[in-house]
Amino acid sequence: MTGYDAHFLGFSVPLPVSPADLRVLDYTHFSVLLDPLRRLAAATACTVDGATLQALRRSGRWRLDARVPNGEQSGGELYAGNPLDRGHLVRRLDPVWGDAETAARANHDTFTYTNAAPQVNRFNQSKELWNGLEDHVLRYAAAHDHRLAVQTGPVFAADDPLYRGVRIPRLFWKVVAWVGPARLPDGGTPGGPPGRSPEPAARVLQATGFVLDQTPQLEDAKLYEITAQALARDDIPPLGPFRTYQVPVGDVAALTRLDLGPLPGADVLAPPPPLRPAAPAGTRPTDITIHRLPRARAWSEIRTPDQIALPGR
Repeated sequence: MTGYDAHFLGFSVPLPVSPADLRVLDYTHFSVLLDPLRRLAAATACTVDGATLQALRRSGRWRLDARVPNGEQSGGELYAGNPLDRGHLVRRLDPVWGDAETAARANHDTFTYTNAAPQVNRFNQSKELWNGLEDHVLRYAAAHDHRLAVQTGPVFAADDPLYRGVRIPRLFWKVVAWVGPARLPDGGTPGGPPGRSPEPAARVLQATGFVLDQTPQLEDAKLYEITAQALARDDIPPLGPFRTYQVPVGDVAALTRLDLGPLPGADVLAPPPPLRPAAPAGTRPTDITIHRLPRARAWSEIRTPDQIALPGR
């Protein structure tokens, strides 16, 4: 299995680095960083070649990864007899590219339980938006390279409710990276002087981050009460409709405590380098508390694709 290619974009975009002891599992065109204590992936990383994507039909049966002890992964027992959805962390369509045999193998690999996470099963416009974020960024990136690197995972919190031996994440994150033209300090892109053909713009790594929240919009006390009652009945903890935010990549790193390498510095939401204020070394946002999230009030909730902020849009 080829796994995730850190140099796929022509820039080094390595796998996320975690202070936790994670198991790296390679599949076709993607890798999973499995947290054996949480029995879910802490992160996934996938390469997408938009020029050779294969439109294969959805086909596959979920199965455990034989390389991993059963007690370190969550299988069908987590999803049986309840409305939880097996949410693909690496979206089924993303690694399905290349020749027919390779694409079919990638399609098959995405149905491994190590690539699944429990999510709200109600399909609505918000869920459709989350599932299609890569499409919208890929259409933008098509003008430059047709290639993406996508990193995705849950946000693990100590108070995630314990259900059937697995703590259910209420938040998920996604960072999409591609190569595009460099931005000038005024937000534009470089070109030639008037009267001449524009010079080729320097190509740089670019990235943007998203957070999905499936926390019910309830007061803390009510949320804890309803959660406790549900778990006592062996019901799933309460989950709300998807809310999707475009967020600074640095906030994703702070929330997850993952080292995302060059991606926070490539964030298209940040000012260009000459205007970007320098942060003290080793600092992180201190007001991110997520489910009761002061910092999220400054995040941009997106309800339609045209609200996604990308350079030049």
